[in-house]
Amino acid sequence: MRELSVPPIVTIADTADLTDPVWDNAESAPDAVQFIRSSVTLSDTGEARSEVTCRQFRDEVIAVARGLIAAGVQPGDRVALMSRTRYEWTLLDYAIWAVGAVTVPVYETSSAHQTAWILADSGAVACVVETSAHASVVAGVRDQLPDLRCVWQIDLGGVDELVQAGAAVDPAEVERRRAALRADDLATLIYTSGTTGRPKGCILTHRNLYADAVNAVGALPNMFGPGSSTLLFLPLAHSFARLIQVGVVQIRARMGYCSDTTKLVAELQEFRPTFVLSVPRVFEKVYNGARQKAQADGKGKIFARAEQVAVAYSEALETTAKPGIALRVQHALFDRLVYRKLRAALGGRCRDAISGGAPLGARLGHFFRGIGVTICEGYGLTETSPAAAANRPGGIRIGTVGRPLPGVTVRIDDDGEVLIAGDLVFQGYWHNETATAEALTADGWFRTGDLGNLDDDGYLRITGRKKEIIVTAGGKNVAPAVLEEQVRIHPLVSQCVVIGDRQPFIAALVTLDEEALPKWLAEAGLPTNTGVEQAREDDSLRAEIQSAIDTANQAVSKAEAIKAFRILPRDFTEATGELTPSLKVKRQVVHQTYAAEIADIYRR
Repeated sequence: MRELSVPPIVTIADTADLTDPVWDNAESAPDAVQFIRSSVTLSDTGEARSEVTCRQFRDEVIAVARGLIAAGVQPGDRVALMSRTRYEWTLLDYAIWAVGAVTVPVYETSSAHQTAWILADSGAVACVVETSAHASVVAGVRDQLPDLRCVWQIDLGGVDELVQAGAAVDPAEVERRRAALRADDLATLIYTSGTTGRPKGCILTHRNLYADAVNAVGALPNMFGPGSSTLLFLPLAHSFARLIQVGVVQIRARMGYCSDTTKLVAELQEFRPTFVLSVPRVFEKVYNGARQKAQADGKGKIFARAEQVAVAYSEALETTAKPGIALRVQHALFDRLVYRKLRAALGGRCRDAISGGAPLGARLGHFFRGIGVTICEGYGLTETSPAAAANRPGGIRIGTVGRPLPGVTVRIDDDGEVLIAGDLVFQGYWHNETATAEALTADGWFRTGDLGNLDDDGYLRITGRKKEIIVTAGGKNVAPAVLEEQVRIHPLVSQCVVIGDRQPFIAALVTLDEEALPKWLAEAGLPTNTGVEQAREDDSLRAEIQSAIDTANQAVSKAEAIKAFRILPRDFTEATGELTPSLKVKRQVVHQTYAAEIADIYRR
């Protein structure tokens, strides 16, 4: 199949905007709880949680919007928002929209250079930061930001400051501005973190985000239904988390926030969400952590068998025969012994999850569905608002990213590139006509840069990135993602980067999971305080990683197989530049940083 178009469930009216559901909810269900807010006072390190109803949320949005008006923010002005995921992020986002302005998210981990570029390029007239550290970053580049007039700090009462300043502004002015908004007005500039080059600002309108959200939630009633709730822990600066925010408001689900992912397990167990969204790396760590704990407790064989049963059970769900009686009995046994405990780590009520941002891997998808948590893998990019395709209830095909969502058309170009059309496609890159012309065809198709195919039932499978395809010296084309996914399954592996462009064979750079390493060292009879720099040359450790390489090689031909590997002296991090804020590997940076390691591989 070369093209598939799915009609929309909802079409966005020209007069609609993203704040409409906030006002509608306040009128139709004023006392329904919409958010769970956590607050930390400067004099108290503890957190207090409180419920925010639909009516209260609308009223708070109006109050903050009046403050923005008092500060001189005009329709179309850009207002930057630099904060961790928290209730105030959502409140400010909707207040910015309510006055007709444009939200410019900035990752709270952004460097001074990145922050300066985003604020300057967007022409932001105001900025809300969360912490003193963020304020210092902005202050340090203030001389590069001629348009920036106001800075508020959340932790120093910035939201209250806005509310107080807006007390003299007539609330009718907010209503007037909302009434003037149109679906095709600019809603946000999201700067793609990018794995190479300077971030580009994606121009997204109210129609883009609104159309994507309402059609996505309509296609996922098992998650976005009556009584549904989620704990948001991904950065709201990321378009994936932003979509969930808009979807939650649209259907009045309940949403809590986790700002500190080191406390995620405890937060999940307290909040008890019905669904979660995450990137594959988090699911990998949940799986690896459970496996390692079982091995440490002497129950490694039980876990291994439970894993086999879970995967077999999930795979059987996709056959006409379905799970047989023997498999169902084993599955019920391990549900009591193993699976129930794993679900408890997610709060006990979570039966569904959404994964995006990178490939999940079929085995991990089968494992989680087998234990009772169905991960609906989806696909999209910031430029597509972001969700373009997803697996859905009653139609999950693990190993694919599902069928196009309602309102989306997917086409496979002659060279295998995935093209996307629909109301979700962005308007171009801010102040970058060259990049816009490269990304959008004359008739509005977005060139994703991803390679893929549509099967006979319209399920999309992503096979790699056009720019990441490796061409060996022998002319063999190799998609690195297939190998990398398989290697990362091993509990000792954190990251894997496959290399070999214009080289005689394929090789890999591997980093270790430094949380998992001490347990492995103890089991191997080595000092648990051995650092990666020393451990990486140990023969038994290399043999362990070789086993992961051997497993990965089974998924490809001999010409595509990894022939050599290097264990790197440290893991990739955002701070050291190898990872984007959404945890994607910056291949170009890795290649530059470890040029000597790569050269040594091919010197032999």
